[in-house]
Order: sequence, then C-alpha cells, then structure tokens
Amino acid sequence: MTAPHEQAPALAAIPTLRHGFFGRAGGVSTGDYAGLNVSLAMGDDPAHVEANRQIVADTIGLGPLNILKQTHSTRVQTLTGPIAPGSIDADALVTATPGLALGILTADCTPILFADPQARVIGAAHAGWRGAAEGIALNTIAAMVALGADPFRIRAAIGPTISGPNYEVGDQFRTDLLAITPDGAPFFTTPAGGKPHFDLPGFVQAQLRAAGIGPVENLGICTYAAPKRYFSHRYATHQQTKTGRQIAVIAMT
Repeated sequence: MTAPHEQAPALAAIPTLRHGFFGRAGGVSTGDYAGLNVSLAMGDDPAHVEANRQIVADTIGLGPLNILKQTHSTRVQTLTGPIAPGSIDADALVTATPGLALGILTADCTPILFADPQARVIGAAHAGWRGAAEGIALNTIAAMVALGADPFRIRAAIGPTISGPNYEVGDQFRTDLLAITPDGAPFFTTPAGGKPHFDLPGFVQAQLRAAGIGPVENLGICTYAAPKRYFSHRYATHQQTKTGRQIAVIAMT
C-alpha cells in the first residue's frame, strides 16, 4: 500500500534521492485522525499509526522511518544508524549514511528537506516559529557541512505549512519573536482593524537564501486552508476537535 505525496522538483531531480511531503491521504486512521496520521502522541490508535508509518516507508521504498521527539528546539541530531522512534529530543536530523529515512512531523509548522547530492548528505528540519527564529534551519545546514556538504550545493524544499494570511499571532507574539531576531520584522502584516499575522514559510525561506545555499523551493501549500488534505493544529483548535500529524521524509539510496 502506498500514499500520495508532494515532491519538490529540485529534490526530485536527484536520481539517488527519495523524498515526499505527505498529507492526510492514504492512511488507515479514523475519526479526527482520519487518514495518514503518523503521530503516537495525539491519541490515535497506536496500531493505526504504525500501519501509517509503514505505508510511508513502503511509498518511498526505504525504512524504517527515523522519527524524533520534537520539542521546538534548535537541536540537530546526526545519524549514522537507525534510532527508535521518539528516543531522541531534537528538531532536525542529518545523515551521510545511505538508506536512512529521516522523518519530520508537522501540523502547521514548517517542514524543510535538504540535500547535497554530490556529498550525499541529507537533512530534515521541523521549524515552528520559535525554532525558526532561534536558528534550527541554519543549525541543520551547519550539521550537514560538518558531514562534508557544501552550502552552495545544498538544495532545500519547504513543504506544506500554515501561511501568513491564516497565521494570526497577536502583538505579544510579534514582540517575543522580534526580541529573538529583528530580521523577522518584514514578515509581519496587520490587516486593517486586525491583529498581526506572521509569514512563517516566508521567514524560513529568507533565512535559507541568506545562508547562501543552492535552490530553495517553497511548495506554497497552506495546511490551514486545506484541512481535508492536511492536518492543521490551528484549524482543529478553531473547530474544537483533535488532529494528527503528517510527515516529510527524505532518504539517500
């Protein structure tokens, strides 16, 4: 059994790379978690989650999936072999070991996949607003460079994430983020009579480009705007329901 997913052209052009940004479609979970929920922490049936993870692994043709316990940190874990799911607290993974599938779970936060095809080094990062502001994307690039990647050769892709028009954050959020990094100021907009909104994927994309890496692609898909296709924590909160988590996966054969 396989599941539909999105791909970034710059990554799909690498013959030795397999990757995918998965959504809700193609899984076995039911109810609020209907579809391809891959998180064990949301209250879904663990057997359904394990089946969904296997579907993802079967779709990309590599597994098992290496999944972190994500904590909105800036910690990057370098892998040389497989890990037990949720056994390591971090928000990004990098490896130069073929066959290791790196997975990042999201439900509005920004998933980023990285690859240097020449050095055969890959990475995957989970960027919530705090992790993004404190440098999770830049830390991931640095960890890839430590494995032999060249920043100019690194390609990056931003997957489905909440968009600025749907990410109302308020004044205190703006104050908190700008206290961490004033570079975030251009990514706030305030509708007439409304509260500030933050363009998280735009902010992450600007960080990646400022880091001097190669192509940076943004799939431009908003999780909040497509709740039937993607899990969205904010949409579920507004609807007073529960939700699951989707996964972005990358592996080098």
